[in-house]
Amino acid sequence: METVSLHETLPLFSRMVYGMWRLNDDSDTSDAHIIAKVEACLEQGITTMDHADLYGDYECEALYGRAMKSRPDLLEATQNVTKCGIKLISDKYPDRRVKHYDTSAAHIQYSAEQSLKKLGLDVIDLMLIHRPDPFMDPAEAGRALDDLVDSGKVRAVGVSNFKPWDWDLLQAHMHHPLVTNQIEINPMDTSCFRNGDIALTQKLGLKPMAWSPLAGGAVFGDTAQAQSIRKVMDPIAQEAGVGLDAVVVAWLMAHPAGILPVMGTNNLERIATLSDAFKVEIDRQTWFEIYEAAVGQEVP
Repeated sequence: METVSLHETLPLFSRMVYGMWRLNDDSDTSDAHIIAKVEACLEQGITTMDHADLYGDYECEALYGRAMKSRPDLLEATQNVTKCGIKLISDKYPDRRVKHYDTSAAHIQYSAEQSLKKLGLDVIDLMLIHRPDPFMDPAEAGRALDDLVDSGKVRAVGVSNFKPWDWDLLQAHMHHPLVTNQIEINPMDTSCFRNGDIALTQKLGLKPMAWSPLAGGAVFGDTAQAQSIRKVMDPIAQEAGVGLDAVVVAWLMAHPAGILPVMGTNNLERIATLSDAFKVEIDRQTWFEIYEAAVGQEVP
């Protein structure tokens, strides 16, 4: 497995990331089953784990931390990313009347402390603001993120779903750099290649992370777009002897931006084949054949 550097303050991350957002959706949330998932990842060199405070109605971090408590060797072998800033309506927080964002210093600090406790970590490798907050005080949010790094609770910070102008606003009020933007990238949503999201990361020499690389399974669906994409990808998958998902991920990783796809599945057999994407070669023309199938027309 290829490893990459997101920033000099961070350990090397695996090029492919395993996402924990569906951990609490599994019919089996036992420690043994969660450990088996992490072991299946590590066997392929997938060492970077992606979390968020709200995943599984605020349960996934605790499930992961509980399982890792019995296997500290696995926890030490992984890099852990988490996110904060979204407040869901939840029985756990009966005071909330509406789903909203909170990038106040108090909430960012609270979220970091909770994630450290639930995950069983001494330090969070990378913490992201989950969504751009229209009510954000950038000076306050930036100062809070800087304080987390200065205190040693977090090694580095970044954002998720930020547009270039959101990034610029927050970064202008910080002395530590934002090191990544985790955005939706998949063949069903290629807007990041045209709206400045990828261009910004390339301009700054940073590597973006891609959530929902399989479009939540929509790439396997019956829409005209999905069928068009599969018409191009299926022969590639057959030639390489891999599944369609491996071709999709290979297409993302072929881009010169150095995209890190965040993969999420609870199926152990599928987890064991995540690295099949590295068996697929995507050259420039093949990349554009898939891109044109995705957007529904040839490039101008």
